[in-house]
Amino acid sequence: REPSIDLLQAFVEHWKGVTHYYIESTDENTPVKKTDIPWRLRQMLDILVYEERQQVAAGEAGPCLEYLLQHRILETLCTLGKAEYPPGMRQQVFQFFSKVLAQVQHPLLHYLSVHRPVQKLLRLGGSVPGSLTEKEEVQFTSVLCSKIQQDPELLTYILEGKKIISRKKAPRESTALSKDSACHTDKDHFHSSDPDKGSQLDGEHCGAQALNSHLPAETEGPDSGTGESTLITSLLGLCKSKKSRVALKAQENLLLLVSVASPAAATYLVQSSPCCVALAEHLCQLYRSLPAFLDPADIAALEGTSWRLPSAPSDEASFPGKEALAAFLGWFDYCDHLITEAHAVVADTLAKAVAEKLFVETLQPQLLHVSEQSILTSTALLTAMLRQLRSPALLQEAVAFLLGPDQQPAALEDNPRTLCSHLIRHCDHLSDEISIATLRLFEELLQKPHEQVIRDLVLCNLDGRLYVARGSPEPESYEDTLDLEEDPYFTDDGFLDCGFSPSAKPRAAPPTSAPGKTAVTEIVNSFLCLVPEEAKTSAFLEETGYDTYVHDAYGLFQECSSRVAPWGWPLGPAPLDLHEPERPFFEGPFLQVLFDRMARILDQPYSLNLQVTSVLSRLALFPHPHIHEYLLDPYINLAPGCRSLFSVLVRVIGDLMQRIQRVPQFPGKLLLVRKQLMGQVPGEQLDHQILLQGVVVLEEFCKELAAIAFVKFPPHGPQLNLSPPPEGQV
Repeated sequence: REPSIDLLQAFVEHWKGVTHYYIESTDENTPVKKTDIPWRLRQMLDILVYEERQQVAAGEAGPCLEYLLQHRILETLCTLGKAEYPPGMRQQVFQFFSKVLAQVQHPLLHYLSVHRPVQKLLRLGGSVPGSLTEKEEVQFTSVLCSKIQQDPELLTYILEGKKIISRKKAPRESTALSKDSACHTDKDHFHSSDPDKGSQLDGEHCGAQALNSHLPAETEGPDSGTGESTLITSLLGLCKSKKSRVALKAQENLLLLVSVASPAAATYLVQSSPCCVALAEHLCQLYRSLPAFLDPADIAALEGTSWRLPSAPSDEASFPGKEALAAFLGWFDYCDHLITEAHAVVADTLAKAVAEKLFVETLQPQLLHVSEQSILTSTALLTAMLRQLRSPALLQEAVAFLLGPDQQPAALEDNPRTLCSHLIRHCDHLSDEISIATLRLFEELLQKPHEQVIRDLVLCNLDGRLYVARGSPEPESYEDTLDLEEDPYFTDDGFLDCGFSPSAKPRAAPPTSAPGKTAVTEIVNSFLCLVPEEAKTSAFLEETGYDTYVHDAYGLFQECSSRVAPWGWPLGPAPLDLHEPERPFFEGPFLQVLFDRMARILDQPYSLNLQVTSVLSRLALFPHPHIHEYLLDPYINLAPGCRSLFSVLVRVIGDLMQRIQRVPQFPGKLLLVRKQLMGQVPGEQLDHQILLQGVVVLEEFCKELAAIAFVKFPPHGPQLNLSPPPEGQV
């Protein structure tokens, strides 16, 4: 046992050397690195590690470790670090704590003489934002989080800061402390070598504190330092560090804590710590730091910013507020990631905090503002957040914020003053930019795996199939269904490009493969033949064919079908109740504004038309039989006063045929405009440019709808049963 005597004696001598500095030194400006304190602390650490390796019985504390615990060396060091004397001492203390906890394998955090100074040190680090010891602080918290990962039950203990004597781990400490006492009574090697050294060292502690007035003696009761969530507070402070590596490490540590939290720890995090509220408030603070106006194109350029890869401002594509925008989107992504990984109790609370603080209190006033700049910027930011959103809990809160509670079928005269109704009206705003931005918001929302979105916006108004005429005979011809004969400008010539001659047009109702399901070939041909020959230009150019749309639509339809698979939608439409009294049909405010916009496609800017048709295409992809019937079946017998997507397109074509007559050299100008849009010729202003661009969009949209109809119901049967996405992902 000679080596043990030597180790303990050396350990005490090094600690004695540390305390002697405070008794003997008179120069308060000498940096700690120019003293022997760092060297002595390293020696003490090496002795503790070596001693543990030499222990025969695993799990037992050696004499040096017992001495460190009994004489509260860590508490004394914490006091010296708080005083920052000599200069740089705090850094040394953080390093010593980190290395002791990391390298000594014996469980230390259960000891009150370790737990208490750890809590003090956490408070010390979190109290100085942007301190010079941030690197050491985050290393210290990383070690603590690593220990918690190994033993998750530690989290509750460290968070609450309660005495170990009141918890189930009390026997461990009482046993350890009794071993300490036994060591110093039965075989006290330290006192056998120098009986007065222990009391002498204690005297040196008091002497050092008395000599240095800036090191006040700290007396604490057994319950001091409890219940302050110092680890969480420290990590939250470090997450906001200007040093990207420090902030990233702190964020990873906080993520680890919330993911391994037990139910008790999760409850404490929610009820007694500032974690969720602080995360949401920092998100709002970053939002408020953004410029009053941001170009939606600039916001789109930074979409997908990850919290793990903070976007450094670069000279290329730089714009005012870029760094602030990247910080905001990065922190939102981090909150979303936390909600995904955290215990359910923490996830729900954090999601509600983000919804309340950011969505309701911060974003909603901007979305309802009279200023067009406020509306445009807030709508574009909300779209960017939706695109990044992955956690189911936060998605639920976002949907509830945007759409409100589950909707009933909307009546035409209803004018609810809800956020959703305001946003739908923004789709038909006087400002084309606001209309485009809001349509993008809805398109993004429609791609989220939440059934309430499509149900509230569309399906709730299609229930009961009130758009289908009751009790009327089947139409004798295709034209009767669409009332084409009422439109003198919709001529037979429009069908020639599909191989139909005026005499060869279908005169009977098309064959159907099932009730309410028109044969797909009839649907495809109807859309492909809709635009008249003189208004088509794609045949003159390459890579604008129908096949390209089929390929794209197939991938999008598979993705959409996979997303909605868990919702259990029927494969066929609900049967009509012929005895039910007729009720007026209203397509709902969302489809109403889309149809109104579609009806004005020949008079709207090109970018707006692209966005309107993009949203309608996204809707048409949903594999619900009512959506397919109402949006894609040209042959349904519409109830009086109803309109469908196809009937709206028919009216647009009728208007187009009339206006073509008033545009000289229409085919040549139309082809030139298409080449301009494709970048094949330089852009130049032409007469009737908006009309010509609208015609190009109309032709492409009809091909896109034909492709969607084809992939939804191919000739060999529907392909609706696709595997759902992995759980927990949005």
